[in-house]
Amino acid sequence: MSLIERAGLALLHKVDPETAHGLALKALQLGVAPAPGLVTSDRLRTQVAGLSLPNPIGLAAGFDKNATALLGLSRAGFGFFEVGAATPRPQPGNPRPRLFRLTEDQAAINRFGFNNDGMEAIARRLALRPRDAVIGLNLGANKDSADRAADFATVLARCGRNLDFATVNVSSPNTEKLRDLQGKAALSALLAGVMAANAGLDTPIPVFLKIAPDLDDQGLADVAEVARASGVAGVIATNTTLSRTGLQSVHRDQAGGLSGQPLFEKSTRVLARLSDLTEGQLPLIGVGGVSSAEQAYAKIRAGASAVQLYTALVYKGLSLAADIARGLDRLLARDGFAQVADAVGTGKEDWR
Repeated sequence: MSLIERAGLALLHKVDPETAHGLALKALQLGVAPAPGLVTSDRLRTQVAGLSLPNPIGLAAGFDKNATALLGLSRAGFGFFEVGAATPRPQPGNPRPRLFRLTEDQAAINRFGFNNDGMEAIARRLALRPRDAVIGLNLGANKDSADRAADFATVLARCGRNLDFATVNVSSPNTEKLRDLQGKAALSALLAGVMAANAGLDTPIPVFLKIAPDLDDQGLADVAEVARASGVAGVIATNTTLSRTGLQSVHRDQAGGLSGQPLFEKSTRVLARLSDLTEGQLPLIGVGGVSSAEQAYAKIRAGASAVQLYTALVYKGLSLAADIARGLDRLLARDGFAQVADAVGTGKEDWR
């Protein structure tokens, strides 16, 4: 991290987290945020569900909810990034404050509640996207929708033409009863609608399913079965957790989803278990607590074909993605792997 970026982070931490988040997005929009550019190599380039990634380090949904910083993010070192979540109609989300830094834990708790400008505004921005980036959209449902399952398909049908991939998000803890859609029957019906909408696009795209880390063994087995049967391209494991085990921060009891370092071990164990359940038939993207090249590598060796991060940027800055990509390249070379795909799943036994 440069001295300028370090000073910028220090200033951002002097204001409330949601304001700081908005300022970081503004810096990307204005072109004054760190822009290390594309980080790639023969080892880092990889294919995931038909997507050609220059490196396997992605940005998770939630950072750029409204697709307002697409050009800046395309220059920030990520191999791919995901915007949203987008819902059919705009919605304000939950009352502020709704984002909390847990500095002692290198974590965050949020209860945003799918605040976004709605699919029409987001679709217009996606139409102007940089074409040399790999961009996905997190699909969501309106809180007051009469048919939440249908909302996911509606957003995909509207925005899909300007996407490289989409993610079905039924795992956010911040919309009441949303996680109920992870049940076997409900999830099967929801995904059938989404896949029908995808088939209706001029060019269908890979659709991923994002799951919660708090599923029990049977719930995880059900999700794996439904995912394999539905035709989704892969699974993103995992979203935020409701667990508060071992936290030190004064904000530890705030309601919402916990992300960051405390989630790393739990999400990686879910990832490894899901890799076993899907028997290598579905590519997995590992999310939760990634803040270093070593942690990205651990996710890959636990079964992930690519990884995503978000919360670590709060503490280590926007240059982190490029730093992780370069570090991962060195780790792959050290262990004799010619490419990322060769390392996937080679360390699952460490997480069983």
